[in-house]
Amino acid sequence: MKPIQQPASDARIVILTGAGISQESGLETFRDPDGIWSKVRIEDVATPEAFAADPDRVHAFYNMRRKRALTLNLEPNAAHKALAELEARWPGEVLVVTQNVDSFHERAGTTNLIHMHGRHAEARCNHCSHVVPWSGDMSVDVVCEGCAKPGGIRPNVVWFGEMPLQMDRIQAALFECDLFISIGTSGNVYPAAGFVGLMRKMGRGHTVELNLEPSTGASLFAESHYGKATDIVPRYVAALLNDQT
Repeated sequence: MKPIQQPASDARIVILTGAGISQESGLETFRDPDGIWSKVRIEDVATPEAFAADPDRVHAFYNMRRKRALTLNLEPNAAHKALAELEARWPGEVLVVTQNVDSFHERAGTTNLIHMHGRHAEARCNHCSHVVPWSGDMSVDVVCEGCAKPGGIRPNVVWFGEMPLQMDRIQAALFECDLFISIGTSGNVYPAAGFVGLMRKMGRGHTVELNLEPSTGASLFAESHYGKATDIVPRYVAALLNDQT
């Protein structure tokens, strides 16, 4: 890896992660040519309108996704573990914001974490917004334990047309961060794709892209390193922590 720009030891770090960091754990991606969206229409399973029109079909899709994840028994990879180590050892604040709905980051040990697109392993009630952990099947017959109404339980994932979660907290962190790192993202999904542009517009903080290949917004980053996430992320983290040992 080429030399990195070393931040101050108390720098506040915000890390955005996308599908590229989990792909090497064996998880199927959505946007690759042979990914999930090449096999099923977004409009049929991943919008509020789809759920209103045919909740059984939407539930069947996400039930299949949860079962598949459990069957594959996948594990966090070296990139997830490196970010957890960075959070544990860095003197300043480290916040991981992930677009992924899997649980690899928390299983690797990351604690300061925002799932901006929600989590597969949770259910949310459309009636009262009550959120609970969930590992089994969902259906329209499930009664919410929060409001005691049936029919509203849905996957706690952000569908197309919905606002990502905790955007106020994410924006506040970006306003204050000294180092923004984007890992494994295509640069096609907003608002996450606009984070680097926001940093550049504010004129503060250093920006770094760690990716398999240049993203759509690669030219906006001040520093970039390309390769497999399991290679470049641990090496980048090791370089960051070098002065902290």
